Amino acid sequence: MLVKTKGIVLHQLKYSETSIIAKVFTLDYGIQSYLVKGARSRKSKISPALFQALSLVEIVAYRKEKSSLHHLKEIKSLHHFQSISVDIVKSSIAIFINELLYRSIKEEEPNPALFEFIFNSVMCFDLAEEKFANFHLIFAIQLTKYLGFYPSGSNTKSTPIFNLVEGMFDSKLNCVHEHIDENGSKNLDQILKLSYENMHQLKINGETRAEISEKIIRYYHHHLPAFENIKSLEVLKTVLS
Repeated sequence: MLVKTKGIVLHQLKYSETSIIAKVFTLDYGIQSYLVKGARSRKSKISPALFQALSLVEIVAYRKEKSSLHHLKEIKSLHHFQSISVDIVKSSIAIFINELLYRSIKEEEPNPALFEFIFNSVMCFDLAEEKFANFHLIFAIQLTKYLGFYPSGSNTKSTPIFNLVEGMFDSKLNCVHEHIDENGSKNLDQILKLSYENMHQLKINGETRAEISEKIIRYYHHHLPAFENIKSLEVLKTVLS
C-alpha cells in the first residue's frame, strides 16, 4: 500500500554500498524504518541532507502491514534548516536532542500530540536567532509530558529537593532516593515554568547548565526501561561551557 506521511528523521544506518535504512518518527505510524535504495550512490536523486538528524520531511512509501521495514519511494523537505546545520552550538544541541529522541521513543503507534510537539520545537529552535543555550533543557523536560513522567509539585520550603525516582519535589527528611540538591531543584523549578520564548530568563553558567543536563538524563534513566547513555552529552557540555 502506498502511503504519504510527515516525518522527523532520527537515525540512518548503512545498509549496503549504495543504500541506507532510515529510522523516522512519523505522524501517522509512529517510529518506522525505511529502506532507501541508492541513497549513497553518486547518481542518487535523493539528497543526503534529507536524512540529517531532525530533518522535517514528507515521505511517500510502500507500507506493508506487520512488516518492520518499508520501502521509501519519495521524500521531500518540509523545512530547510536555516541555522542548525551551520551553527556549531546549534548543531551540537540538535545532535543531543536527536539522540534523546532516538533513545526515548520506541512506539510504533501514532502519537500526533508528541509528533506536533517535536516538529514545532525543531522549527522554533532552527529559527531562534540568539539566547538558545537553555533550549535543550526546556525541550527535555517538556518531552516528559508526552512520555508519561512529567515532574510533579514545585520547589518550596517544605519540598526543596527534587526526587528523581519518584518524579516529584520532596522534603529532605522523606527523600532517601537519588535527588537533585536544593540549588539544582530551584533551577529545575524555573525550567518547568519557562517556554522557548523566555528560556533566556534562566541565568546559569556553563557548569550549572551541564549539571542540570546530567540530572535530567539521570531522571530519564529512572523512568524509561533500558534507556541508554546519551553519548552526545559530553560534547554538548564542552560546547556550552
